[in-house]
Amino acid sequence: MMSHRARGARAVVIALTAGSLALTACSKNEGGKSGKDSKKDQKEAAVQSKAVTYADAAGSTGPAKDVPGAKPGGTITVYQEAGLSHLDPGQIYVSDAGQVANLLFRRLTQFQEDDKGDVSVAGDLATDSGKSTDGGKTWTFTLKDGIKDENGNPITSSDVRHSIERTYAKFIFDGPTYLQTWLSGAEYRKALPGGGFDGKHLPASVLDTPDAKTVVFHFDQPRPDLPQTLAMAGYAVVPAKGDTKERYEKKPVATGPYKIAENKAGKILKLVKNTDWDPKTDSVRHQYVDGFTIQFGVTESTQTKRLIADEGDNKNAIQLTNGVEATQIQDVINNPGASKRTVKGYQPYVMCLTFNLDRVKDKKVRQAVTYAVNSKSLIAGEGGAYGGDVAPNYFAPTLPGYEAGYDPYGRLKTPQGNIAKAKEILGGVPAGEKKLVFAYPNSEAGQKRKVAIEDALTKVGFDVVAKEVDSASYYEQIGKLKNPYDIYITGWGQDWPSPGTVVTPIYDGSQVADGSSNYSHVKDPKVDALIKKALTQEPAEAAKTWKEAQHYLLENVIPAAPLWYTKQFQISGSNVGGARYGSVSSLIDINRLFLKSS
Repeated sequence: MMSHRARGARAVVIALTAGSLALTACSKNEGGKSGKDSKKDQKEAAVQSKAVTYADAAGSTGPAKDVPGAKPGGTITVYQEAGLSHLDPGQIYVSDAGQVANLLFRRLTQFQEDDKGDVSVAGDLATDSGKSTDGGKTWTFTLKDGIKDENGNPITSSDVRHSIERTYAKFIFDGPTYLQTWLSGAEYRKALPGGGFDGKHLPASVLDTPDAKTVVFHFDQPRPDLPQTLAMAGYAVVPAKGDTKERYEKKPVATGPYKIAENKAGKILKLVKNTDWDPKTDSVRHQYVDGFTIQFGVTESTQTKRLIADEGDNKNAIQLTNGVEATQIQDVINNPGASKRTVKGYQPYVMCLTFNLDRVKDKKVRQAVTYAVNSKSLIAGEGGAYGGDVAPNYFAPTLPGYEAGYDPYGRLKTPQGNIAKAKEILGGVPAGEKKLVFAYPNSEAGQKRKVAIEDALTKVGFDVVAKEVDSASYYEQIGKLKNPYDIYITGWGQDWPSPGTVVTPIYDGSQVADGSSNYSHVKDPKVDALIKKALTQEPAEAAKTWKEAQHYLLENVIPAAPLWYTKQFQISGSNVGGARYGSVSSLIDINRLFLKSS
């Protein structure tokens, strides 16, 4: 799920928090809130670390099971503060775009969640979740009949191949890279620099499409997680006909239940029914409402006020990735009518203050900052216990291998920061090393975080120079190798329930590149060796290796200071039906919404 860059808490991301982003591993976008009892919340979060199951053909056949009480008609208004990071599926790795991608784009497989919160991977374009042979090195997918894009063109295996090959092109820089590296290695772009647009293709020994209905992947080692990987929004199908490369962001071709009718970047995005979507082919999505109108630039506090008031069109409104604004949480909790219109849950994201290791080279500086940061103040800005819990390490409670008591910097005892210890470490650091350029997004949440970081670091003797960055392109800006910043807050959540989807994307040395989620630019031989080792081990053995990697990173490398684990707390209008917390998106489950009256 995509960073709270929602990869991000980039979200996408796909964050399978029941599984997990973003959507998103994702990076996490702005926003996030849950319940008050942290221990109880963490127990519930542990449920999300369960491995997903793989559905057969019967479990992948549409139509999707009806939502109780669902009715057709009407338009849902969607509020969002920052503009979407991307609309090109190949670039999507953040929770905001991941949510919208559920409505617009289909992929070979898709996550589906039942009423108990159990998650499975079903065939989406494919008839099932895939068939593996050769010990898991070869995977074969057969496409369903009757799937067309919004222009009425049938989706064939060549479209699937095109969708994968185009991710090798240079203009795709911001999406997941699992599949590309598994097929072609860390320097995958060299295998197909033209991204398939020049008529050259990956060899059949890597990616084969023997006929219009069959797609075969060949890997050099078993890839048991492939069905979960292919369910990420970043691997949604882009029909070859109509792919306008860099310009595809503006008008992507829909294959899901909705298509784009109007797109004014950062202002409004109108979705209407895609009449070429056939519900009989889709076991996950619905098409209850006539459309969605996404309004951007609406602050979290304004969203909350409107939804608490619940008047006029606000009765038909939801929040996309934002949550109940921190100072209004009690207003919602103490209002029975508003409280029953909320969804909440633990997200998979760990928010960290990340160091740019190309600029912050002194380990003592990183240690001092890690001791100094004030998680208590940051969490207060997120809504207190409804917004998050103190993070003592890099693994979230939703992740297998989470160690609640692993706390090398004493964050649980001193959530407000250990100022004395930070000052002691900083004592021998030259004055020139104490200046830190801090990038923050220009949103309400970003402003609050800026104040908390400045306050904590200034107290111990750092000179913090804060630089405002546009929220919509925040992860893109800090994802540049030559970015001019020393520190920035990032959030990351598992792409599926495995530490490999956390440690690998953000700490693998081969991932140091423009657009990569290795935001700290870690290149450590020991870390790389542990990642390589874990990826070839059975889960029980791999768990020990991932644990060793986390301990080494946090105690010896210190690429980031862990800050807080995020929770989500969202509110919707009284006329919105079908609302529930989606453990796949770690947000309101956008696939099942309807209007009670239209």
